[in-house]
Amino acid sequence: MAHERDAVVARLDRAARLNLFLLDMALRLGEPALGRARSELLGAWRDEELVGVASVQPSLVLDATAEPAALAAFFPYMGTLSSGLVKSTAEAVGPLHAWLENHGRQILLDRIEYAFALEPAHARLSPPPRGLRVRTADVDDLPALVEASRASLLEEDRPDPSESDPAGFKRWVSARTKQAVIAEERGRIGFVGYADVRSPRGWLLQGVYTWPSSRRRGLARAGVSELCRRAIAEGAEHVQLAVVEGNTPAIALYEQLGFVRFARLRTVLFS
Repeated sequence: MAHERDAVVARLDRAARLNLFLLDMALRLGEPALGRARSELLGAWRDEELVGVASVQPSLVLDATAEPAALAAFFPYMGTLSSGLVKSTAEAVGPLHAWLENHGRQILLDRIEYAFALEPAHARLSPPPRGLRVRTADVDDLPALVEASRASLLEEDRPDPSESDPAGFKRWVSARTKQAVIAEERGRIGFVGYADVRSPRGWLLQGVYTWPSSRRRGLARAGVSELCRRAIAEGAEHVQLAVVEGNTPAIALYEQLGFVRFARLRTVLFS
């Protein structure tokens, strides 16, 4: 109902930076999907007060500022899923991880990431070096986008969904094409990055990947800089992304561009 949606948005807006992805899903409730999976959110209420929010579609995300008791109320529902990938602050995911293990679920991936944000006033963006072209992806780039998505999952030690459902995986990548920016050198694509959330509250960059043969050639710097320029031009308060713990080259690049770490995240894949 409309008043419940408004309550969810108002709650998540109190910590919009921490809850940006979940907030974007809440804002899309009731809207046509337009190629995206429909959002399915859960709310935990204490009498008339909303004390926590979680999503189960299109992905599992926990309210970063919810009370522990509110988060725990979601766990039995999430436990009915055959598998799931949850990504939120480490403090929110920790109790869910323990609950899943205590209920005999298999943990396939357990990874720490760091969230970084760039504010327009602190941006130190770079133009593309000579010989590089940065542009919006189009339908002809789909084979390269599928290849990048598969390679990125492999690097992250995550299962490759295209092995069991190649057509479905291709459709998923295709639905995100308009959100992608690519960088190419001599007509060969070497970088891709997606702006999956584009809101005045902030842009969220995901799926950032550089082909190994194109690394240390300025493509990632140029591609991320272009995504940030577009966000700033559209009035976004900030741009954010996440980096896997230990990825020193990526962290160094983002800090050079003006990104600042603001949260510790945890990603858990279970079956």
